[in-house]
Amino acid sequence: MQPVYLDYNATTPLDREVIAAMQPFLSGVYGNPSSAHTFGFEARKAVEDARVKVAGLMSCRPEEVVFTSGGTESNNYAIKGIAKGFKSKGRHIITSAIEHPATLEACRYLESEGYDISYIPVDRTGIILLSELEKTIRKDTILITVMHANNEIGTIQPLWEISRIAKKHNIPFHADAAQSAGKIPVNVKELGVDMLSLAGHKFYGPKGIGALYVRDGLKLDKLIHGADHESNRRAGTENVLLIAGFGKACEVAERDLDRNSIAMLEMRDALFMQISKEIPGVVRNGDPENCLPNTLSISFPGVEANLLLAAMPEIAGSAGAACHAEHTEISHVIRAIGLEEEVAMGTIRLSTGKMTSREEIDEAARQIISSAKSLVFSESMVTPTDGPDEDIRLTRFTQGLGCACKMSPQDLEAVLKNLPVPDHENILVDSRHSDDATIWKVDSETAWVQSVDFFTPIVDNPFSFGRIAAANALSDIYAMGAEPLFALNIVAFPTHRLPLDVLHQILAGAQSIADEAGIFITGGHTIEDSELKYGMVVNGRIHPEKILRNSEAKPGDAIVLTKPIGTGILATALKRMSLQSNWLDPLLDTMMQLNKLPVELFSEFQVHALTDVTGFGLLGHLLEMARSSRVSARVFAQEVPVLDGVYESIKAGMVPGGSRQNLDYINEHARWGADITDDKKIILSDAQTSGGLLISLPVNLADKFLDRLIKAGFHHAAIIGEIGSKTDSELIID
Repeated sequence: MQPVYLDYNATTPLDREVIAAMQPFLSGVYGNPSSAHTFGFEARKAVEDARVKVAGLMSCRPEEVVFTSGGTESNNYAIKGIAKGFKSKGRHIITSAIEHPATLEACRYLESEGYDISYIPVDRTGIILLSELEKTIRKDTILITVMHANNEIGTIQPLWEISRIAKKHNIPFHADAAQSAGKIPVNVKELGVDMLSLAGHKFYGPKGIGALYVRDGLKLDKLIHGADHESNRRAGTENVLLIAGFGKACEVAERDLDRNSIAMLEMRDALFMQISKEIPGVVRNGDPENCLPNTLSISFPGVEANLLLAAMPEIAGSAGAACHAEHTEISHVIRAIGLEEEVAMGTIRLSTGKMTSREEIDEAARQIISSAKSLVFSESMVTPTDGPDEDIRLTRFTQGLGCACKMSPQDLEAVLKNLPVPDHENILVDSRHSDDATIWKVDSETAWVQSVDFFTPIVDNPFSFGRIAAANALSDIYAMGAEPLFALNIVAFPTHRLPLDVLHQILAGAQSIADEAGIFITGGHTIEDSELKYGMVVNGRIHPEKILRNSEAKPGDAIVLTKPIGTGILATALKRMSLQSNWLDPLLDTMMQLNKLPVELFSEFQVHALTDVTGFGLLGHLLEMARSSRVSARVFAQEVPVLDGVYESIKAGMVPGGSRQNLDYINEHARWGADITDDKKIILSDAQTSGGLLISLPVNLADKFLDRLIKAGFHHAAIIGEIGSKTDSELIID
């Protein structure tokens, strides 16, 4: 069975008629529509023909249509155009609490410019509260902007009633119809709007093209300045190719509206009927009567939406709107309709299209039902299996990845600051030190070192995951300069979702690392959980006077890093199936490499301070070292080793949320050089899993130590900075 696409609210495929309409402008017609010759006239005719078709869809005059780059520009043009053009009359704008970011962000920008924005609440179905809207109108209100239909829950707003209120008070009224066009009528006269936004890719047209209807006589300030294109309303040479496709998409949408709406409605209702029959507790969101015919927003209480979507990779759906696909928090729309947290976290959006078949609906329902049941703890629903499955990809069964799952430094500080700290003469290292392990003094010759670390899969192969998790857990012991002795396994395993052989492979991988480290795994603890997690409690020993802390860095020291960074970014690319094959082995090799050998060299060198680089990223752990040592640290950004593929993956948007959180925290404590790019900032803050050691040692020993590291197999080790006296900035990156 081919993957089933149920994310038509995010985007749609090009209609065949649209492709045919665009074809001449790919190979033959290339003139500038503004040129006064045959080639230009031909292009201009294509633009104006398309304008007529767009006007037909909205039942307006062609001269009232302004071509834009899409729905976002259309919304910005309408909102900012009125705000700037009408500012002499007032600075108050009204919108709803559930608008698309293209509207909300434009309004927030205007707030920063001194405008006052009112966000009107909605009821449980997502319908705007008309009484609140009218009460909010003031003498200085210059615009009401409300979407026609919501992109997440599908609720259709009563635009005609809103228009009556707007006209009563002589206020321009704009509606965002990006999600409704092609599904329900968008007749501007019947809706009573003064401006209406369209986006071509939402109804089988090309991406990068849209339109704004502007009622004749309504004057907007220009958003884009230049030549007098689009009747001096939107500068820039018209994209004839996209406009031709957009015009055809509008023509087809108007012609086939009734047929397509019925087809989408039938498929959506069939999907919900099957799901609700098998999972009676499922909650449907939005207004079932006033809803887009293709949109189904449903919530599974007690289930996390991202886990549900990960469990059914052959179904293309969305946890909230596509614009928020990377976020795990509850969307502003779901919050606005007042869903309880337990219900809201399990919300997914499924949207049918005119091409959706009954076979696709049946297959989607089967997979959704199976996956949702597997995430609810009921042995009667599913039966665990014992055998291996060659197609299992562990990262599909998780929300986060490896150490990128760590709580943010800000949240962790807030939680720990009011908890009591134990006080005992035998406690040598504890949570007060932001160090890698806790140490208990046994006697004058021996101290006991203990650490715990576990996380969700960062790679797909179970054996490799076990090796990486074990190497990562052992690293905390090495990061104290200690000798590990034995470990206990920590396992949270979804027996109802994964074959037991997967757990066997994970533990076998961990055992192979334990053998390399020369330690024993003596037991452990397991629980059932909806999300796979594995790690270790590791115990070791050290002489009390040989402990290497992160708090003894000295001004003048060199800073050495033993491994390249970028594992969080590349692991995100792996999860999203965007990692190039030649980047995978180096990624695995660096995460599986034990930090044992560098520690064995310490007896020959005077190491002042030590930590390892994991979830808080290189700069996060270096900040802990600088703060604990009461010094500053300077990083030579160009000297930091980076794994192959990291820059390319950032450009493709493969950045884990944990890395962004790290950067937000680092920004409060760092001074960045003028030539440090945003990409470099993300890399230096990237949440690492089983990262290298960060070592502070006398500068005169650094080159010799680095040479020994490279000969020992740490080929990417580098001197990446220096320790300085304490300054206003704890970190300086240049």
